[in-house]
Amino acid sequence: MANMGRERLVGRTLAAGVALLAALVVIAFIVAPEGGIRIEAFFPRAVGVYEGSDVRVLGVRVGEIESIDPIGKEVKITLRVDEGVEVPADARAVVVAPSVVADRYVQLTPAYTGGPQMRDGAVIPASRTAVPVEIDQLYESLTRLTDSLGPDGVNSTGALSDALRTGEANLRSNGEAIADLIREVGQATRTLSGTSDQFFGTLESLQKFTTMLKNNDAQVSRAERQLAEVNEFLAADREELVGALRELAVALRELERFVRENRTLLHKNVDKLADITQVLVKQRASLAEMMDVAPLAAGNLVNAYDPVTRSILGRGNLNEISLGGTRATTTSAPLGRQLCGDVDADSALGELCAKHRLGPQDLVPLSREQARNAPPLPLPAAGDVYGQKGDRR
Repeated sequence: MANMGRERLVGRTLAAGVALLAALVVIAFIVAPEGGIRIEAFFPRAVGVYEGSDVRVLGVRVGEIESIDPIGKEVKITLRVDEGVEVPADARAVVVAPSVVADRYVQLTPAYTGGPQMRDGAVIPASRTAVPVEIDQLYESLTRLTDSLGPDGVNSTGALSDALRTGEANLRSNGEAIADLIREVGQATRTLSGTSDQFFGTLESLQKFTTMLKNNDAQVSRAERQLAEVNEFLAADREELVGALRELAVALRELERFVRENRTLLHKNVDKLADITQVLVKQRASLAEMMDVAPLAAGNLVNAYDPVTRSILGRGNLNEISLGGTRATTTSAPLGRQLCGDVDADSALGELCAKHRLGPQDLVPLSREQARNAPPLPLPAAGDVYGQKGDRR
């Protein structure tokens, strides 16, 4: 009996110990936190999500919603993400409605591919969260749209109906043309896509051009004012301008008629002009020399003019004149004889000798002292100076 009592006591003690151990395991399971990280996300509203709803990444469940708490005008949803799931530090939280009747879930996006990770206790602000549009909001927006377009809105005077009728009239029988337009626009976009470098190069050049205009705004404004003044001038004289253009048209018609009637002669003249041009080309060196010397010759001619006597002063070789005017000349004869000797009366020297009644012996060369005391000459002497034999002048 005593043994049986001890066995019962031991059995009761073991049962009590097992029950206590089970209770401690349950309490530890309940009290101990689960693994993973917790994230607080703030949403403008939380419709259709509950505690225990899924938290997903790319549609795969990675955790659940632990709590939903309204805070002011926002709703804080605490998300628990399973241990080992990596979430980008800048991830967004979006409430997804897979269908009208199915439960919604919170999706974290984008998936982690590298870089900083979100830590336990991280916060996703409302600026990085989004919620779907509700059916009642969609219905409300459609109702406002129809009311705005209805008889109490823009169509109160029939403006919308008129616009629809006008559009229907414009588009009637133009389906093929609209299709061609869409097709041409498609081809144009393909062309632009194939020449994107040139297109953007053109845009860059336009940007540089507009920048240049901006940097030269004062000059551009002045040019605009000057152009405006020119336009005002042309507007003020538009009658004269019209008359000038009319006369120019008449002149052009006459020129056309002249060319048409004298085509053959013009052709010949052009051919001859080509020959003359060829000669000028061949003689371009001589022409260049003439252009260099001609100004000097003209300057000398101007300087040689004497306004007092209204004559051009110059040096003359009387020997050449006398030799050219004699009928018979002896080279060994004295030079005085050659000047007023047997000369042609019609020559310049003959007229000079006859005018002053000079004979072959009257003009003789003067000595250097006599030439120095003689009356001044208009130009410096070149060679011998002659004078009358009697007074040596």
